[in-house]
Amino acid sequence: MSEPQFLHRSNIHHPYNIKSRSGRTNLASCVVATVFLLAIAVAAAAVYFFLFKPKPPVIAVNAVQFPTFSVTNGTVDFEFFQYVTVTNPNRDEFSHYDSSLQLVYSGEPVGVVFIPAGRIQGGARQKMSAKFDLQKYPLPPPEKAAIGGVNDGATVGGVVAGDTMEIETRMKLVGRVRVLKVFMHRVESRVKCGVAIAVARGTVLGFRC
Repeated sequence: MSEPQFLHRSNIHHPYNIKSRSGRTNLASCVVATVFLLAIAVAAAAVYFFLFKPKPPVIAVNAVQFPTFSVTNGTVDFEFFQYVTVTNPNRDEFSHYDSSLQLVYSGEPVGVVFIPAGRIQGGARQKMSAKFDLQKYPLPPPEKAAIGGVNDGATVGGVVAGDTMEIETRMKLVGRVRVLKVFMHRVESRVKCGVAIAVARGTVLGFRC
């Protein structure tokens, strides 16, 4: 007569428990991987916005000059220069291609001159100048002209002789900044200045931007 055999608990397998533990492990791995990828994305975004975010160029007007200036027969003729320093605050190159200098007198546009395209390396400064020639531009009546000073009764071409007139300059720089050597972003900067001129001498009394 054979002896009874006993089954030990350690030999009993539970496939359901093994699958459940494996599923929980896979889920935990997916959660960890997702959190890790999100952390990388946040870090990359922070680096981009703080270090590589495209910034517009900084325009500093250094000087303005009128080599020639005259008011005759109700018109004004002059040659105008504006000297600026443009700083590229980005780490990458700034390429400008649609830049201009506009003159405005008594609220009306006088004309515009376009600035040649160019490039400024990352973190670099570049001196630039713009020249504007104006011939036979009709001046508005004295009561509409942007003038200052004391009216002594004598007028020349709509401007009181011995007084001042003010011309407004509007400079615009438009271009692109290459970020991380791959992406291109459009940036734009503008600067507006008021230039006071002594009519009798044709000299610049001062300017503010």
